[in-house]
Amino acid sequence: MRNACRPTSARSIVLGAMLCVTGAAQAQPASPPTASEDPADLPELDPSTEMAPLPGMEVDWPEAADTAGEPPADAGAATGATAESTLADAQADRRYGVDITGLSGKDGVPPETESAIRSRFRQLSALEEGKGVGNTAQIDRRARQDETLLNQLLRAAGYYDARVSTRIEDEKTGRLGVSLVVRPGVLYTLSGVDFGGIDAAGDVAAQLRRAFGLETGQPADSDRIEAGLVALKAELGHEGFVFAKIGEPKLTVDHDEHAVRLAVDVEPGYAQRIGKIRIEGERLFSAKHLGRIARFRTGDMYDAARMEDFRRALIQTSLVSAVTIKPVATADPQVVDISVKLEPAPPRTVAGAIGYGTGEGYRLEASWQHRNLVRPEGAVTFRGVLGTQEQSLGATLRRNNYKARDRVLTGQVILSHLDQNAYEARSLTIGAGLERQTNIIWQKKWTWSYGVELVASKEQDTVKATGAPRSRQYLIGALPSSLSYDGSDDLLNPTRGYRLAARVSPELSLQGGAFGYVKAQVDGSSYLPVGGRTAIAGRVRFGSIIGASAERIAPTRRFYAGGGGSVRGYGYQKIGPVDINGDPAGGRSLAEFSIEARVRFGDFGVVPFIDGGNLYSARLPTFRNLRYGAGIGVRYYTSFGPIRVDVGTPLNRRPGDSRIAVYVSLGQAF
Repeated sequence: MRNACRPTSARSIVLGAMLCVTGAAQAQPASPPTASEDPADLPELDPSTEMAPLPGMEVDWPEAADTAGEPPADAGAATGATAESTLADAQADRRYGVDITGLSGKDGVPPETESAIRSRFRQLSALEEGKGVGNTAQIDRRARQDETLLNQLLRAAGYYDARVSTRIEDEKTGRLGVSLVVRPGVLYTLSGVDFGGIDAAGDVAAQLRRAFGLETGQPADSDRIEAGLVALKAELGHEGFVFAKIGEPKLTVDHDEHAVRLAVDVEPGYAQRIGKIRIEGERLFSAKHLGRIARFRTGDMYDAARMEDFRRALIQTSLVSAVTIKPVATADPQVVDISVKLEPAPPRTVAGAIGYGTGEGYRLEASWQHRNLVRPEGAVTFRGVLGTQEQSLGATLRRNNYKARDRVLTGQVILSHLDQNAYEARSLTIGAGLERQTNIIWQKKWTWSYGVELVASKEQDTVKATGAPRSRQYLIGALPSSLSYDGSDDLLNPTRGYRLAARVSPELSLQGGAFGYVKAQVDGSSYLPVGGRTAIAGRVRFGSIIGASAERIAPTRRFYAGGGGSVRGYGYQKIGPVDINGDPAGGRSLAEFSIEARVRFGDFGVVPFIDGGNLYSARLPTFRNLRYGAGIGVRYYTSFGPIRVDVGTPLNRRPGDSRIAVYVSLGQAF
């Protein structure tokens, strides 16, 4: 027995539109009417004759209390009271529970199908919406609605012969138990998948069929059919068929064979190539700059995935609040232009922050930014800091997508005063650089940077051997550069993979004569998942300054260690050589390592850790007298990354070191 139908939309399949493909019920002939007897043949009735008893219908009347053969005087009132009591019971609210049986087990449905059906049932169920309370009429009505719903969900999953019955009974707890009993029957499978017209796509027709993902013999599940149609449409867009049309699916059900045949009409049209970019509405960017941001060029085959990437990249500029991108037909039937309409976002931002730390004192920061002051995408930021250890004022230019996608040109001028335990410095810094950036949306494997920096500073520290104060002036020119590889699975919360980074800065210093040196640093980290909740993370860092002694190098250019991004448990810059007064003196070489276990429980996690490291006056680390810190951290995982709170303590504490140090930041420690 076969029948067919055409759903009004692909999504209508999901919640039972496939019911229309089930077989029509067999019509049962009505019982033929009995021929009426001739009235003349009927016996004559005597009205005074007693009525013969009806089997099983005898009713014993209650005994009369006062007059034999007559009902009690209040019999009518008692009957009315009973009726009123019954009506009141029917209208009273009762608590109830809902249970579905028969979905699992030997004759049930697969676990993943059962989970999907139960999840949708909870979302759409009238009984669930009633929150477990209702009178008997309401409960009965909801149960019948849910019986129909569950039938629809089963048929949408491919169980066209499914039967659902409802049972309501009193439980010992006093509430009602509503049971939906399922007999799923046989799972119907696809007997064939026909794509009419798909061969017009040429060489990619077979690839389009594979993209649909369903073949003969697989379950006739409406979710899978809908997902296949979405995948087919995406693949058509990926292969350049911009104006392709996909018809509504037609299903033919064979109840005898427990099979379904699926037919879909496809009109691929022409595979389109990209013409030019057209700007509609306000011109935030030129067509040339839009072309730099896009990952396609004129003449490339149209790809819907690249258009989505283009849209996300425009939003990422922070200058656009909404983007509309659509293909526009041209005189050439095989070429489309790309129409881009941008809605501007507010370009200015005013920000401020205030904080206090036991090692750093107070800190007040304010900034003003215009993200498109120097067009295109030239963000100018003025920033000021007022704090116990730092006072600074600076201006920064940052031009995103400079000459190429994800390339950033930076320039800065900063006037600062730093008053650290290791030194006090008043500096003027001028710098510029070019870098390839990474971000949360597009995490890059390779990133790099190079630039130039000019620093004029007056710095005060002490002679390490005698503790005598001294003041020196420096003029430093540097060419900092870096190269990084990121093979981890997440920018802010990696759980597997590894990272490597190298930084090199040749520097020329004018202080008591000209001398040069090279400052280099190498970082590596690795991440290994253990089970479903835990990841082991480790890192190492080595640094070296070659070409000059630590005493000649400006204090602001030396290495320092200790703190939240270094060896936790110790204060900022509290590890390494010290002068006679116990103040940090910095070093020429650096060695650090860390290992921690990141254990996650839902949105929270705990992280026990141990860190170690030290600074050395020699040009290469000697690994002697390593300082160790250990502790535990707490993580709260948000959509933009984990919030980190670490509490550490030094394991080989020196006089003057605090017993406890607390660090708070966004993202993991490394």
